[in-house]
Amino acid sequence: MSEIQTIAAEARGRAGKGTARAVRRTGRVPAVIYGGKEAPELISVDQLEVLRELHRGGFTSKLFEVAVGERRTRVLPRDVQLDPVTDRPIHVDFMRVSTDARIRVLVPVVFTGELESPGLKRGGVLNVVRHEIECYCRADAIPDRITISLAGREIGDSIHISHIALPDGASPVIADRDFTVATVAPPTVSRETEVKPAAEAAAAAPEAEKKAAT
Repeated sequence: MSEIQTIAAEARGRAGKGTARAVRRTGRVPAVIYGGKEAPELISVDQLEVLRELHRGGFTSKLFEVAVGERRTRVLPRDVQLDPVTDRPIHVDFMRVSTDARIRVLVPVVFTGELESPGLKRGGVLNVVRHEIECYCRADAIPDRITISLAGREIGDSIHISHIALPDGASPVIADRDFTVATVAPPTVSRETEVKPAAEAAAAAPEAEKKAAT
């Protein structure tokens, strides 16, 4: 699990579209903190800071501490609304979480051992079915990634969730089936090279027939 980052925030007195537009004109993003059996708290956060976190990836699967003055609240981003034209954030929902809470997050999948895969060495293609796996885990132990080794994988092999050692404390949300995460598919080049000579031969046949007739 990576270090919990702090996001500086300011209290926001009122809700409403007019107030939200005024907040955005100052370069900030309206946001709300909810959950934890407490009343929702209206805040605003710096737009550039939210953009930086979005570009790093995995924003909604990271724990943050939102600091409003001296008070800090541990949160998990749950939703980010983007402007349909500029793609800039226009609202963020944060959910309060306790350290022992069990939450649902998307964890990115990372593949290693490509050079140790006989199938990939022979021209096979890695077909990634799921780039992320949705898991249940503790709020204070969100995995940064799920690592899958391709060592020993042959063409035609499928990697199912049952083949993967998930990080401690994590379990897949889909528990009723052994879903596929990736496969090592046959090379596509060989099929193309087979089709090309066949097409050339078919095109040359009429010309050969003409010469034979003369």
